[in-house]
Amino acid sequence: MSRPSFTAVLFAVPVLCLASWGCAVSVSSETAAEPTDASDFDASVDVGSIDFPTSAGEEAQKHFIRGVAILHSFGYEQAREQFHAAQEIEPDFALAYWGETLTYNHPLMPERDLESPREALARLGETRDERAAKAGDERERGFLTAVEELFGEGELVDRRIAYMEAMERLYESYPDDDEVAAFYALSLLQAVGPLDDDTFRLNVLAGSIGLGVFERNPNHPGAAHYIIHAFDDPVHAPLALPAAYRFADIAAAVSHARHMPSHIFIQRGMWDRVSKSNDSAYEAAVALWDPGERVSDMVHSLDWGQYGDLQRGDYAKAREWIAELDDLVERTASDWAENTVPLVRARYIVETEEWETREITDDTSSSELLATGISAVHTGELDLAREAAARLKKAGERQSGDSSTFQRGPKPAQVMHHEVAGLIRLAEGDAEGAVEQLEKGLAIASTMGPPRGAASPIKPIRELYGEVLLQLDRPKDAIAQFEDQLLYTPNRPRTLLGLARAHAASGDATAAADAYGKLLAAWHGADEPAELAEAREYLAASA
Repeated sequence: MSRPSFTAVLFAVPVLCLASWGCAVSVSSETAAEPTDASDFDASVDVGSIDFPTSAGEEAQKHFIRGVAILHSFGYEQAREQFHAAQEIEPDFALAYWGETLTYNHPLMPERDLESPREALARLGETRDERAAKAGDERERGFLTAVEELFGEGELVDRRIAYMEAMERLYESYPDDDEVAAFYALSLLQAVGPLDDDTFRLNVLAGSIGLGVFERNPNHPGAAHYIIHAFDDPVHAPLALPAAYRFADIAAAVSHARHMPSHIFIQRGMWDRVSKSNDSAYEAAVALWDPGERVSDMVHSLDWGQYGDLQRGDYAKAREWIAELDDLVERTASDWAENTVPLVRARYIVETEEWETREITDDTSSSELLATGISAVHTGELDLAREAAARLKKAGERQSGDSSTFQRGPKPAQVMHHEVAGLIRLAEGDAEGAVEQLEKGLAIASTMGPPRGAASPIKPIRELYGEVLLQLDRPKDAIAQFEDQLLYTPNRPRTLLGLARAHAASGDATAAADAYGKLLAAWHGADEPAELAEAREYLAASA
């Protein structure tokens, strides 16, 4: 069955209320019973189960509990509604304002909104002392103190470290409190970037704390969520598989919770699950969306879903994702959605090898430059390829920022420049120059962390280098590149294809058959990839 469109889900799927009654979302049933009074309120319906005692009265506490549970799944607008409801019931309930402050920024991304959290704190009290006086006890004061540090004065780097240290002190005081533990684990993950920690020390500590909470409460949304973030890399991902399997069921009312397991499924090359997770996340995001709200959950699931379906060899569905995103741009006028369109189009070209060149302008993104540059080499438009390479070089020189966690900053563009430049040298007959360019790109890529999701750049350099080495009749060297790439992007079909060809060229029929078999398993049910016939014919001949 094809995935419902944005229009179909938005206007045809019944959605229960999302504000004061803590309702569930259904994306399949035609009718649903709506709560009629406060006695029907269940704070844990479809958002997980947490135990967070506070000084609030019963009615405010119900909204608060639901708000925190949703906050653990990064369902910010939904969580904020619950915290506001708690504030209306008890205007001096300090933790309701604490919770609200955490709904304005993604904790693992660059800060977007500092004023709104500060404004929320100001509504609780004019001064820090006045706000602290409204906390019910030392534990509540500890939570409040932590966000005072996070949203106080100073640079973001310093504030995030101060926040982590405040949560560490609270955790030392309340080591058996699962909510303190969960938020401390998240604060550790927030500090990875500011501390420039590429040792995974903080990730492992955060993940171990999350695993402890998850063992005590398998329905805790924060535990499952933060385990996934902590172990979101090819080496540690197996540790998060139990949490990935559980998270979508724990907090089915939150789109991000349905999406998040795909972080681990991508790291394991489980492409069917990547596709299904993001199908489900997209449907939930559309059902929850109100005009004027951010569309980030919709865009994120479209982006990841398309990558998953490309790896499954389902090119038709990958094109559907692009059409869906185009429709989303038209309906929401979202800059985020509009900026993602070039990425998914460029990725489609590179993954399918349906080469297509486009005019280059000052607005052409790095991913588009890469797709056009590679396409231009294949179509013989070397001048256009040279322009793409030159612009990628400039992009790598002017961009700034860290690229270790989410592949931002200048390094991806620098790698892409060397990829296109290497292919140009190869097309010119300069094999030595091609290898030199790709070696330079590989050196840069080796300083970057593993991708936290889709391959970045959209054409992994080890995969491209392996393909070039194969063209240069160096199959054993190509094998090393392909095997190395599979450590970064397990079960990636294009890499498996290159590995199979390299083994076949080196005379290792058994290893070639193994790689071709894995490729066919990834592409089971697919019919478009031209390489399907190649793999089937090789396996039939070697049987």
